[in-house]
Amino acid sequence: MSLSVSRFGPLVEVELRGPHHNAINVATWHALAEEFHRFASDDRIRCIVIGGADGNFAAGADIAEFNTQRHDLASVRHYHENVIAPALFAIAGCPHPVIAKIEGFCIGGGLEIAASCDLRYASESAQFGVPIARLGFSMAPDEMQALLSVASPALARELLLEGRILDASEAYLKGLVTSVVAAGELDAAVTAAVARINAGAPLAARINKRLLHAITHHNLTAAARAAGFDYAESADHREGVAAFLARRSPTFSGS
Repeated sequence: MSLSVSRFGPLVEVELRGPHHNAINVATWHALAEEFHRFASDDRIRCIVIGGADGNFAAGADIAEFNTQRHDLASVRHYHENVIAPALFAIAGCPHPVIAKIEGFCIGGGLEIAASCDLRYASESAQFGVPIARLGFSMAPDEMQALLSVASPALARELLLEGRILDASEAYLKGLVTSVVAAGELDAAVTAAVARINAGAPLAARINKRLLHAITHHNLTAAARAAGFDYAESADHREGVAAFLARRSPTFSGS
């Protein structure tokens, strides 16, 4: 498994590791799904950061496995729907804020992982793209859904049909990343983002994520709408208002 997980109080750091610029193998896709399902049930977590080892985020799925893992129609469909998609859904569906910390290659499956995160902080060294047409295949539907959660349809067409690789500044201008910082400043930028998230109420963050998902997926049911007000009688809401009136910093418990 080419994945490491570290815990620092309410912060979880996930690092993609592996050969070929952290190419993602089947074991790592499964591990991502398992870990993020585990994170989802832990309300002590306030933020998760995903990064990559050795100066790269991830250069896509491990093509060396293709001959054994996706060699015919049935195995191709299984690979995309039962290996990759569950990992992306677990990341996107995680109730806690998730930040992608991106440097170097963020290509193919790496871009799909980053797109499944809530925020994407990138070093100016980062490169983004999905040049899979050069390998003779299209993007699977679930993975396209992940890409379109952050990329406009026009940008998705550019990435998929032309196979372009964008530098960080162009990716930022086209809305693919949240922020771009100079080389050497990425850790500080992500640390500051984590601090801003931790300064807010974790219950409110979880509710906001649920509502954002429901509304953007055109699934704002009556139950989802009602759940948007679950904070009303919470300890965090009372604490936030009391701290504001007392002109002090709030201490949120997540309840």
